Amino acid sequence: MAQGTDAARTVILTVDDDPGVSRAVARDLRRRYGEGYRIVRAESGESALEALRELKLRGDLVAVILADYRMPQMNGIEFLEQALDVYPGARRVLLTAYADTNAAIDAINVVDLDHYLLKPWDPPEEKLYPVLDDLLDAWRTSDHRAVPITKVVGHRWSARSSDVREFLARNQVPYRWYSSDEPEGKRLLACADQDGERLPLVITADGAVLVEPDDPELAAQVGLATTPAEDFYDLIVIGGGPAGLGSAVYGASEGLRTVLVERSATGGQAGQSSRIENYLGFPDGVSGAQLTDRARRQASKFGAEILTAREVTGLEVNGSSRTVRFSDGSAIAAHCVILATGVSYRQLQAPGTEGLTGCGVYYGSALTEAASCQGHDVYIVGGANSAGQAAMYLARGAKSVTLLVRGSSLSASMSHYLIGQITDAPNISVRTGTVVEAAHGSDHLEQLTLRDIESGHTELVDAQWMFVFIGAAPLTDWLDGTVLRDERGFIVAGPDLAVGGQPPPDWELDRAPYHLETNVPGVFVAGDARAESAKRVASAVGEGAMAVMLVHRYLEQS
Repeated sequence: MAQGTDAARTVILTVDDDPGVSRAVARDLRRRYGEGYRIVRAESGESALEALRELKLRGDLVAVILADYRMPQMNGIEFLEQALDVYPGARRVLLTAYADTNAAIDAINVVDLDHYLLKPWDPPEEKLYPVLDDLLDAWRTSDHRAVPITKVVGHRWSARSSDVREFLARNQVPYRWYSSDEPEGKRLLACADQDGERLPLVITADGAVLVEPDDPELAAQVGLATTPAEDFYDLIVIGGGPAGLGSAVYGASEGLRTVLVERSATGGQAGQSSRIENYLGFPDGVSGAQLTDRARRQASKFGAEILTAREVTGLEVNGSSRTVRFSDGSAIAAHCVILATGVSYRQLQAPGTEGLTGCGVYYGSALTEAASCQGHDVYIVGGANSAGQAAMYLARGAKSVTLLVRGSSLSASMSHYLIGQITDAPNISVRTGTVVEAAHGSDHLEQLTLRDIESGHTELVDAQWMFVFIGAAPLTDWLDGTVLRDERGFIVAGPDLAVGGQPPPDWELDRAPYHLETNVPGVFVAGDARAESAKRVASAVGEGAMAVMLVHRYLEQS
């Protein structure tokens, strides 16, 4: 039996060009091994290779391959030689006539043959099953791990490969990464009939092949919801960070038909945090991914619909409804909208960094790239909590971590507990008053030019990894002309809208705007996108819940 393996994904394959013999071999195999293995048969070497490639793409296991020696176009040895490239760990058996025993012996050296069987093999209890039992025992003790999950084949220094890995990781989609230079990566490329020129290659758990997919295509193929189930809702939440997830949980739990729209992955910046230690109720800390996963499952449990990889490009007021438009031209509408779009990390304005983004220069991607930083020197730009959390996480495996801080100290922007941890970490150093002047490298980051702000002195250092956390910009440009924002792009709401104690211009209602309500009645803001917000996870979740309370108040009076 296929002990410890997924029987549905563990295969014994037999190939013989004689249909009668092929059926007989498959019959005897099913009689003995049908409960523990899936028996697949083919009647030519080419069709058997095609079957192996399909099995490989789906992540199925192949334990044993039995091939007849005398087949036209491609004999058994030639077939096993090619099969070895697809499933090098499968045990290989050649079926031969007595006259072909010399060829079978020669094949031991050519294809590393495990055994050859003389035809006929009757009775199988004596001549077939004992041989296969031994081969299956040997196979089970070898490294034959199945990969029935999404697989990504790419180049280490490919920006899009990094983006795909980040997208899958942040959306909690299990995947396995293969470099296009390693043997298994090359096998997967060959099975997908790709030469490696266009990367990344994504192979989904069911065997679908995606070449250089964009986020919407990737989301749809790995099982993430991208299409709304309805045209009209009670509440549309835009943004899936802590504020948006908080709104979705409270909105759905209180009976509102709620849909959350996220352009990339739920969690926002908090979802990328390696550890949040000052969030209420988690004395030992919690990773952003864990907190995000729990919140997403909680929202789904209450009935909230979550759409991923959907970019919102417009907001329209149509009478009592609020219409949200997507980049593909489609739209949904609702009675109310909560803007929880959050913020994105600002780009480092230093020569060379733009072309190396995703190739050694990363913005908030510490979790995905951490394994590759083992034993290397890492630089982190920024002095706030997100930079400190990334430094502590990367320091577990990196040779050294250097924090580059523009200010004179960390105390102005980083929590006290985090400063203490960084001070005590032996492989973390802090360089204050230092900025990145330039980044250098051809296809990946190789060096950095650092400048001391006070003296102007510059220094060239070797560096393959730089993570940037230098403040945030709101994702609100698409609201221009509809929702009032301040000079930095943050959304103005509630009392801040008042001019001389009066409601904002064009405000048509008799009442003043509610606390988190924008200049558009029924459109609220929560979290980091709001002007003068606290920029903390707890406050964002609280504002998400408060916004839903105000949505109820708005609906009651409409």
